[in-house]
Amino acid sequence: MQDKDSVIVIGSGIGGLCAGGLLAYYGKRAIVCESHLTPGGAAHSFRRRGFEFDSGPSFYCGLTDSQSLNPVKQVLDVLGESIQVIPYDPLGHYHFPEGTIAVYSDAKRYYPEVERITPLGATELQRFTERLLGLYEAMRGIPTLALRADWQVILTLLKNYLPSLVKMLPYLPLVQSSAGNVMDATVQDPWVRRLIDLECFLLSGLKAHGTIAPEVAFMLGERSRAGVEYPVGGSGAIVQALVKGLKRWGGQLHLGCHVEQILVESGKVVGVRLESGEILKAPIVISNASIWDTYNHLLRPEDLPANYRQAALETPAVDSFMHLHLGIRADGLENLTGHHVVVHDSQQDITVPGNTCMISIPSVWDASLAPERHHVIHAYTLEPYTGWERNQEYEEKKRQQAQSLYRALEKIIPDIRERVVVELIGTPLTHAHYLRRYQGSYGPAIAAGKGMFPSTHTPIKGLYRVGDSTIPGIGVPAVAASGILCANTLVNRHWE
Repeated sequence: MQDKDSVIVIGSGIGGLCAGGLLAYYGKRAIVCESHLTPGGAAHSFRRRGFEFDSGPSFYCGLTDSQSLNPVKQVLDVLGESIQVIPYDPLGHYHFPEGTIAVYSDAKRYYPEVERITPLGATELQRFTERLLGLYEAMRGIPTLALRADWQVILTLLKNYLPSLVKMLPYLPLVQSSAGNVMDATVQDPWVRRLIDLECFLLSGLKAHGTIAPEVAFMLGERSRAGVEYPVGGSGAIVQALVKGLKRWGGQLHLGCHVEQILVESGKVVGVRLESGEILKAPIVISNASIWDTYNHLLRPEDLPANYRQAALETPAVDSFMHLHLGIRADGLENLTGHHVVVHDSQQDITVPGNTCMISIPSVWDASLAPERHHVIHAYTLEPYTGWERNQEYEEKKRQQAQSLYRALEKIIPDIRERVVVELIGTPLTHAHYLRRYQGSYGPAIAAGKGMFPSTHTPIKGLYRVGDSTIPGIGVPAVAASGILCANTLVNRHWE
């Protein structure tokens, strides 16, 4: 017997937890099924020998600001949860062959940094930023929490947000434009164009011409207005707050509960079958798995229209990553800062695997993440999935592919190799295995103007999707927003 108010969420990534938590708040019987013993998906934390490591995201804005546009903050507010954060500025350092700049949230401090490399470029960067901040200010009047993924969103917007819609009108051309188009109109300096490409790449996995302008506007606006901050306890603290909120409103989280198949009868969802053989009945199922994993593994081929399924499975994917998690001795590193991006070679594209390396040292803010007089480090760089096999050369290949990360770290901590007490090297195979992710990818590589991320809807009645392969796309705020859009679409709730 189906409970008409039951909803099963497959996966406890941030998109799944946001959808499940909101639906529990709305009075649904929300059950989140997670394959692993730790919730959080790509945002989970894990502990080794006293070091607490972030597995993925490490950069956050607007987690505590009451006026923040961050969808994670909006969901936590509704669920009655909050987290502690540690604000910091500069938000990081970018290390180019031409020089190092500190990236400040405060534009008055940031532009002089760019001016040291290129005075003309600093002026052009300011013009680029101001154009996108205008879009951000227009977007601020319409909270993500008010949105849904069906036609009723029009009624909500007209009823409650008409002045904000009018304010958006001058910026409509930017909404579906790429950041690259804005850059072409405002920036000629080649170094600043590379800087903008880098920031877009860090945000979406694509350069400026592949990244939609609203995503960049959101990032620039939040970091300049709300500032950047690190959650006490790492990314796992955000996950735990969402789990607590889910349970507060009667939702359930089942860990070690692998969904083997979504059950479809006569074109509509009837529930799921677990790996154990148990069947859970529900008229609504939400998949937080990727588009490839949902359509290739959780459903039978005959459950979807053949052309639709084929087109979905051909969606291009962002490359996977090499990950280097280190626990190091911290003696003599008192002035260390937390975020760094190293570009090794200015003659190579920033998207060449190994050329751009991201480094996070969150224990400079939150000492509880590492034993006393130690630091925890997470460094990562793009790495294609193709060519990786668990064979006799695997361990040596891991060590070789991690060298670009070590070389990047040596620019920050020259004697890094002598300081290491814990070393974990993750490959695309590691990423694919632990996150059950197609090719270890972080999501679709859908360039602006070349297609849109799929919506939360599917051709199967009662089946919905959330996460980085749905609108609005990749990144913590985006996947949280996908959870909001999905949950709101399933209820007749209108936020004022």
